Amino acid sequence: MLGSTTEFISSGESPRFRPNSGLPVAERSRLNETTSYGPASSSSQRSLHQGSPSDSTLPRTDAAAQYYNNLKTGRTAPSLLLSTPDSSSSFGHGATPKIRRTPSSAGAAAASCSSASTTSGASVIIAVVEGRGLARGEIGMASFNLKSPELVLSQFADTGTYAKVINKICILMPIEIVMPDTASDKGKRTKLFTLITENFPGVAFTAVQRKYFNERKGLEYIQQLCATEFSTVLMEVQTKYYCLSAAAALLKYLEFLQNSVYAPKSLKVVFKGSEQTAMIDSASAANLELVVNNRDHSRSEHTLLGVLNHTKTPGGARRLRSNILEPLVDVDTINIRLDTIENLLQDEELFYGLKNAIGHFVDIDQLLSLLVQIPKQETVQVAEAKISHAIQLKHTLDLVPQLRVSHYVCLNHRFDLILEQIKTVINPDTTYLKGSLNMRTQKCYAVRPNINEFLDIARRAYTEIVDDIAGLVNQMGEKYGFPLRTSFSTARGFFIQMKLEGGFLPDNKLPPEFIKVTKHRNNYSFTTADMMKMNCRCDEALREIFHMSYVVICQLLSTVHEHIHCLYKLSDAVSMLDMLLSLANACTISDYVRPEFTDTLAIKQGRHPILERISGQLPVSNNTYICEGSNFLIITGPNMSGKSTYLKQVALCQIMAQIGSFVPAEYASFRIADQIFTRIGVDDDFETNSSTFMLEMKEVSYIVHNASDRSLIIIDELGRGTSAEEGIGICHSVCEVLLSLKAFTLFATHFLELCQLESLYPNVENKHMEVQHTRSSETGAENIVFTYMLNRGCSDERHYGLRAAELTVLPKSIIQEAKEIATKTKKCSPLQAQHHSDPDTQRQRAVHKLAHRLLQTARNSRLDSDSLRVYLKGLKRQFEAELKAAGPPVALDLQEE
Repeated sequence: MLGSTTEFISSGESPRFRPNSGLPVAERSRLNETTSYGPASSSSQRSLHQGSPSDSTLPRTDAAAQYYNNLKTGRTAPSLLLSTPDSSSSFGHGATPKIRRTPSSAGAAAASCSSASTTSGASVIIAVVEGRGLARGEIGMASFNLKSPELVLSQFADTGTYAKVINKICILMPIEIVMPDTASDKGKRTKLFTLITENFPGVAFTAVQRKYFNERKGLEYIQQLCATEFSTVLMEVQTKYYCLSAAAALLKYLEFLQNSVYAPKSLKVVFKGSEQTAMIDSASAANLELVVNNRDHSRSEHTLLGVLNHTKTPGGARRLRSNILEPLVDVDTINIRLDTIENLLQDEELFYGLKNAIGHFVDIDQLLSLLVQIPKQETVQVAEAKISHAIQLKHTLDLVPQLRVSHYVCLNHRFDLILEQIKTVINPDTTYLKGSLNMRTQKCYAVRPNINEFLDIARRAYTEIVDDIAGLVNQMGEKYGFPLRTSFSTARGFFIQMKLEGGFLPDNKLPPEFIKVTKHRNNYSFTTADMMKMNCRCDEALREIFHMSYVVICQLLSTVHEHIHCLYKLSDAVSMLDMLLSLANACTISDYVRPEFTDTLAIKQGRHPILERISGQLPVSNNTYICEGSNFLIITGPNMSGKSTYLKQVALCQIMAQIGSFVPAEYASFRIADQIFTRIGVDDDFETNSSTFMLEMKEVSYIVHNASDRSLIIIDELGRGTSAEEGIGICHSVCEVLLSLKAFTLFATHFLELCQLESLYPNVENKHMEVQHTRSSETGAENIVFTYMLNRGCSDERHYGLRAAELTVLPKSIIQEAKEIATKTKKCSPLQAQHHSDPDTQRQRAVHKLAHRLLQTARNSRLDSDSLRVYLKGLKRQFEAELKAAGPPVALDLQEE
């Protein structure tokens, strides 16, 4: 429909797709088909799939194609998710090349994303297109998960840094990205293309001719493929030209890749804007260890995902991961989740009942993806797979009644109707079992008897052959006196096994008619020539059974497609319930509390969730209080005193609250954050030729340009990559910019000079990590004890690094000389911290603080009259004490004012 295969993917640097090369002329002419998407026109009769024969005919070398082939057969090889090396292999002239590039530059965050994609079974393909001319910066994206028949569309305006695009790609973890050839090396190599290729070196790229990014065709595809119940999406996207054009190219490419089309009215199509969730950039996700552990770059339990993930289904795990990387911003939705978790924790029987029921579900998303596909070629493998899918669908619907015990899952009577339809064709006793022989038997007898007379005859023949095989094994056992038994494997079919318990073989060898012998300790596996012939007859009978069963089941599935939207809703319900059960399960392991949502960030005795999991015991807890009147915390303290851990703890608790989870604290109140930024770490990046200081400046620049009044900003050790004077200057300037916002900011630093900001700005508050000094009674040496407690005020500790050095094996003479030089240098330095304010400033701060406390009380207080009166009296006493501490006011000439 959109042109020939060889035209579809434009030429690039090295060959990857070679759809028709090496095929006979007759075979190529046979492959000319018309796509089922959209009306055919006189100018567009040739399809992409004219070059898409069966897997045995077409050698697919691209990563996504290999992955899809494994998906169809139930195997997932992580190595296939990586880009395959360039090759000028034996494909002939006219092959369709694909864009390739070397992984020359990528940040640590992107590297962790790509590594996560290879270990988590990623299966997403996305198409990205950017507007041209005046529309530059308008981005259209379409993504499709090969495991889930859901087309996700999004369109948004992005800045010159393309932060939103990079963030969305990192969350989706694609195995392949489709872009127009005009944006790639063949064209102008746009900034967007350059950034994506640099940030995602492990992802394969396909350059497609720009004409296939056609918004009109995209709208036609959606109108034909979108399930009726989701057709309201047409209202949202009919004017979103860029996401429609991305959808057109992506769907056409998927048709080429999978050698199949999707049944009409069978896909779930959704439009997701960028304003529905909080944004966490890839660097922040890596710094906070949300889904990937920084120590070994693995998806270990020592991440926030590992702490909260107790899901039983793949869909639940995917939903939890997505929510952690994109927390909610809608308070009503969050509170509904919190209500559900609270009720699950209060009803133990319901909690364990649902948890047990969820554990029996298969991956519904993957099942739906395979059910709605219509293969272009009918093979034995396709027939066998369709029968398996029908059995899995029946198994899934059989589990639905167990979910109805909960009022959280509203499932209507249509599931019963679908199940009744299935049972008119599928044997009621057929179920999904583990084990190749068990499943082979279930598939063989899946279709009820008396539906197809020839099918019944073929099954009787198969039964007789199996009985003959069993009889042959018994006969061999009696003949030779061996304890023989019949076994089965997918690779070998039926074969014979024998276990000798301490016995010895006569003449120390098996009879000559036993062939293909393998031995493992006392276990022998072998077959005979007669059994091999019987296996061939058995396979022949199975092929006939599968073919006839396939015809019947395809007719059944065509009726099920009418109710496909119900199955989408079931998939959503199961994955959401699985995630909520997982969050509730995390509360049973640790002492978590339900958070509130106000305009204040207040945490009482908060704990670091990952550290709590690693240590196996309660870590030191700390209080946090940030509000509009005191929205900028400067945190000081020695090395290893716990500053970084505390900063991450606050951010992790914020994310947990916004996904609808309880948090590790005695009490917690949060303000919804639209963005969460972090600047943590002092590493070089050799791949981008960036020093520590340059990386700091890049990350801070990103924060300054993108932060809003509703953001949460975490900055740890800024300016340490340059001289002290320059570092203090940069820190001070950045603080000035952030202080102009109403964002909640936690700024950890070793520059004590920054503490004087508290005397200049009423919304700045100094905090420090307290340490205690002890002196050894034997040696008289002074030791430091880290309390990991956060207290009010600026740290009085000096020479942090030297005290940390004393804990190592560095010679004492070096440390002593370093102390002397540091003391002399400090005396000569013009930079001296001034932490004390004049009386007028202190009085203004007290008035400012009181005013904001009264505003917070008016907005958020749920106290009764008596309690409110007590609280206000306490505020009054606190205000009077602060005025007294400030000293007498300076006399003012009121007449002049």
